[in-house]
Amino acid sequence: MNDTLLLARGLAKRYSMGKRDLEVLRGVDIDIAAGEFAALAGASGAGKSTLLHLIGGLDSPDGGDIFYRGENLAHFSEKRLTHFRNRRVGFVFQAYHLLPELTALENTCLPARVARMSAAEAQRRGRELLERVGLGGRMEHRPSELSGGEQQRVAIARALIAGPELLLADEPTGNLDSRTGGDIIQLLETLCAETNMALVIATHDARVAAHARRVVELADGKIA
Repeated sequence: MNDTLLLARGLAKRYSMGKRDLEVLRGVDIDIAAGEFAALAGASGAGKSTLLHLIGGLDSPDGGDIFYRGENLAHFSEKRLTHFRNRRVGFVFQAYHLLPELTALENTCLPARVARMSAAEAQRRGRELLERVGLGGRMEHRPSELSGGEQQRVAIARALIAGPELLLADEPTGNLDSRTGGDIIQLLETLCAETNMALVIATHDARVAAHARRVVELADGKIA
């Protein structure tokens, strides 16, 4: 497992808070290998979510570099960065971010349609993924008709529909009870093992981190 998928060096990120700057990340180095399951652990405010956003191309660092398969994200055009976020990376968040007016299937297919996948292929892939995450009988239900665990399963299917190489999950069990959360982590583990997709989970829950092959501990914006 020495196929480095993503490599980051010296990442720094700060935000302006009134008259002072808050340093969230201060010189973070991290490598992610293809097929790896890593956890970003640490207390709230340690910089876990910020680091996920940077390596997923949702935000830009104030210092340092991020290389994806040897190419620096800083050199990507906006069009190429959008393609990277849509095709190479999948995102799963604590708040499921499902569109309330769309069905489970429609929510799942949305990124595929944005990526200009044909409607027929998106539907085929969406149905296949919802079956895979245990929602074969709930495809036409809207988010308000689904439990929290079911909504998170839809969010996972949506994140996987474009076939990403890297899945980033930010506190994916934070809104779930411990049993449902355990089921979600096991589902993510299984899906990643089947596809050789790298999985990086940000969590403050030691039980979630214990599932990972490698735990990266963040404290005060640095790797502890």
